[in-house]
Amino acid sequence: MPAAAPSPARETGQASDNWRDYAKADDADRLSRLSGAWDVAVKLARAKGHADELAALGPLADPHAHALAHPQPAPGDYRCRTIKLGGSSGFVSYPWFRCRVELTPGGDLTLTKVTGSQRSAGKFYPDTDSRLVYLGGQAWSADEEKAPAYGAAPERDQIGVLERIGETRWRLALPWPRVESDLDLMDIRR
Repeated sequence: MPAAAPSPARETGQASDNWRDYAKADDADRLSRLSGAWDVAVKLARAKGHADELAALGPLADPHAHALAHPQPAPGDYRCRTIKLGGSSGFVSYPWFRCRVELTPGGDLTLTKVTGSQRSAGKFYPDTDSRLVYLGGQAWSADEEKAPAYGAAPERDQIGVLERIGETRWRLALPWPRVESDLDLMDIRR
């Protein structure tokens, strides 16, 4: 028997809960195919002549980069940029923008991309000792006041994995985004 879709009340659960209780089945499926997204995206980027750009990204673009323990970024302001791999262009690197990590009074660890036209916002959920799962939504233009909450606009829903890949550097890998690429990587630095 298929699992019932989460109710609106469940979609707003605490980020300290199990992400599987809130992720929609198609999003959980996208996350389960993360390694396939890496393979396709990197292969397409290289085939379109972007091997040097991939190498320059270091651990950000290395699916086998060692993820450090304690992946939770401390609350505060960060700089972040998005790299889109695969898709028709193969490789697109956006400039740095501002991101903010917050710890809500209820204990949720959240990420908001504050500037830029494609702005994400969502919650991090515990998964393993070296990664968190992200569930969020994305605004697609500067005209939108804020990103929709996860589940409010399914075509804009995001699911991904946050790993710490340096002392003050994190990688949010978003597999099979609904537009433009096969894998989005958000480089988050303190």
